[in-house]
Amino acid sequence: MILASFFKSVFETDILLYALIAGICIGFIAPLIGSMVVIRRLSFIADTLSHFSLAGVTFGVFISKFIPQSLIKIDPIFLGVLFSVIGTFLIEKLRGFYRNYKELSMPIVMSFGVALSGIFIAISDGISTSFTTNLLFGNIYSISLLDLIIILVVSAAIIGFAAIYHKQILSLGFDEVNARISGVNVKVLQMIITIILAVVISIFIDFVGVLLISALLIVPVASSILIGNSFKGTIFSAIIFSEASVFLGFYLSYHLYLPTG
Repeated sequence: MILASFFKSVFETDILLYALIAGICIGFIAPLIGSMVVIRRLSFIADTLSHFSLAGVTFGVFISKFIPQSLIKIDPIFLGVLFSVIGTFLIEKLRGFYRNYKELSMPIVMSFGVALSGIFIAISDGISTSFTTNLLFGNIYSISLLDLIIILVVSAAIIGFAAIYHKQILSLGFDEVNARISGVNVKVLQMIITIILAVVISIFIDFVGVLLISALLIVPVASSILIGNSFKGTIFSAIIFSEASVFLGFYLSYHLYLPTG
């Protein structure tokens, strides 16, 4: 009875319906991207890029105070995407510098992003507590029809990319040397995967939150590794775990008035 009333409310309210559809898309795409990250042993990169993306969002809020809205409208999320992509290049550059300690690149970039975020928040008068909370923990109920369309388009593009290049991605993840010998352009593929991750994080950050986006990307994959017998089985299990957590979180937040993140 309670479940029936919940679905009735969802289909009668546009905001709830948009949020549920977006949640289903996010729940599917997050572990798909997360599996690409985990097999490359770069689980910490999701946290790194989400914090660097936060610097872009707060920078967007900061500069929007000095540019008239009638002249140009600054979208903080767009700057979040831009900063996140810049973060991927910084990580790859630092990985080249620290050839024997490549993992050092991520905490360095993450710390830089957090520092920039703190500066922009401090010098931006008028940033509300609710805005900061939504950035950190997400609010999927803030989604608009345009946001939903963007999520659907990005999700379709990522699914298409994964379907076409799944063999190359798998080869790259398990044996980079063999992938290079097999003719895979390792550097280009690595950069494409990292840029896709950066874009996904920046778009989803408003709905999932800086502090929780990496959990949705990594935790379902980490859980499914324990029961999956193959890479495809691991991805399938991860998507089930992810969708279940999205639906359960959505349902509990609606009935218990808890933050959706």
